[in-house]
Amino acid sequence: MLRKGWSGVILGMLLLAGCAEPLPPVQTLAGFAQGTTYHISYWVPQALDGKQIETEVEKIFADLDKTLSNYRPDSVIEQFNANASTSSQLVGDEIVGLVKVAETVSQASQGCYDLTIKPLFELWGFMGDELHIPEDAALQAALADVGMNKLELVDDSHMLKKQPKVRVDLSSIAQGYSVEKISRTLEDLGVRNYLVEIGGELKALGNKPDGKAWRIAVEKPLPGEQKMHKVVTLPKDAPMAVMTSGTYRHYFDVKGKRYSHILDARNGMPVSHDLVAVSVFNESPTLADAWSTALLCLGQDEGMKIADAEKLQVMFIQQQGTEFVESKTRALTMSTQVTIN
Repeated sequence: MLRKGWSGVILGMLLLAGCAEPLPPVQTLAGFAQGTTYHISYWVPQALDGKQIETEVEKIFADLDKTLSNYRPDSVIEQFNANASTSSQLVGDEIVGLVKVAETVSQASQGCYDLTIKPLFELWGFMGDELHIPEDAALQAALADVGMNKLELVDDSHMLKKQPKVRVDLSSIAQGYSVEKISRTLEDLGVRNYLVEIGGELKALGNKPDGKAWRIAVEKPLPGEQKMHKVVTLPKDAPMAVMTSGTYRHYFDVKGKRYSHILDARNGMPVSHDLVAVSVFNESPTLADAWSTALLCLGQDEGMKIADAEKLQVMFIQQQGTEFVESKTRALTMSTQVTIN
């Protein structure tokens, strides 16, 4: 499992397509956070303090970084990881909530998806972007500290390790949660029409000022390129998140063999199947984020089977030679909310 692949959503030209000098105008915020870019577009029929929204967004990013970042040693999750105690530790309700979601997805994915996979990322060198193909003994030793069953939620704000070396990586779910938290803040401030995107992961609500739906493009899963694969029209009458995981943005090629950053928590190995991208459409960005990684880990056959069983709206893309083969779950095929062209 784990480690978010490049999300694969192109905004740019589609974001305002069809808007001919709308009144009121679409307001935009853009910047750099969580190691990637973000873009927020919104509009309201009445005057709204844009500076207040910008301030709130910046505060959310700062707070999330202090809580969820696996790249700063003083974050709450990294302090938990560094503490070898098996006693209860205060981590806060946000981390506990994310672990609860991850536990559900981990169980449904038969353990392929797992937040405790951080030791394996480090062993393979993906944390430092320098591949190390581990010896089997080292791999087995790392696997001994991997497993969601090695974490215990004590209450709504405390968690403990059942083994001292257990460490948690939230990267496969934190970005979706960030999208969700910013979206919720916009709604609390009275915004009912918006599109929030972080690193290609996004959620939309409502429509553009001219009444047309928000439209985004899912990119073709090509390393080193950005080309449009499909145009997605999002519903106007319901919130919708689009979360995409892919194997084509973070990998190593060694002696003709590709090593993906998507690791199967059950055996500690990079996935080797031909599934290269998974897009999940769901009201909850957090849930969609976790599922996109889990299904990519499972591969086409198992992923489709489980996604159908869970009634998830999912688009799978396999690479077979130079061709990309697309398939959809029953729920997405029958959906009246999402249109993909």
